[in-house]
Amino acid sequence: MSHPPPSDKRNVHGPGSSPHLSGSRRSERRHPLLVLHGLFGSARNWQTLAKRFAERHRVYALDLRNHGGAPWSDEMTYPAMAADVLRFLDDRGFARASVVGHSMGGKVAMTLALTHPDRVERLAVADIAPVAYTHTHAPFVAAMKQAKLEGYTRRSEVEAQLVDAVPEAPLRSFLLQNLVLEQGSFHWRINLDAIGARMSDLIGFPDLGAARYDGPTLFIGGTRSDYIVPENHAAIRRHFPKAAIEMIEGAGHWLHAERPQEFAALVEAFA
Repeated sequence: MSHPPPSDKRNVHGPGSSPHLSGSRRSERRHPLLVLHGLFGSARNWQTLAKRFAERHRVYALDLRNHGGAPWSDEMTYPAMAADVLRFLDDRGFARASVVGHSMGGKVAMTLALTHPDRVERLAVADIAPVAYTHTHAPFVAAMKQAKLEGYTRRSEVEAQLVDAVPEAPLRSFLLQNLVLEQGSFHWRINLDAIGARMSDLIGFPDLGAARYDGPTLFIGGTRSDYIVPENHAAIRRHFPKAAIEMIEGAGHWLHAERPQEFAALVEAFA
């Protein structure tokens, strides 16, 4: 793996590593809880919820490859990212962990559970299913790559260049969390080249045949999102026969940010 541009080393974590949020003494006797972010996200997006989860668990909010402070790599497949998480478990000496994953992170979590079911205690998947989707985020990648960064020092100047491709202000703000100003110059914290080149892998799902995870599983969707729809339930049941499916009324794809209380309550009751 290569490394991202120079950044504040206090916030740089290796592949699959993360800040550790310690829980109560009781939580130290539980399996750790891993939190996996979605595409264009990072562990930072989950710090508020992770702190809440840490009241009952040892929580590790991970930066996945090519995101946040994790190293960069040209390979951006779900088996590769699941292997990163498995390496994290091995390096920490964790035999098993419960895993919460959103969107891309949910597919990483599902891949880990299906390929190494003995390492996953419980699985919670937020607004994604084990299927290939037809929509793509390639226009966002293209807009970010085409944005002129040199000579600008105000985020609003970069944001203005994204308006046509990303008209929704909340989504622009989310993407711009990856814009870093260091030594007077902006750069993107995420590996846009790798993400763009592997978009077909990212919107897809690996062919794992008849693999199944028989452990406790919770899928959480938003009623305003089209990522978990009735047409996907068969694929969910095929790979995760014990899955429960809960929908948060009025929530979209970023349900954990839009409805944090409802989302946290579902995860806490499950995990």
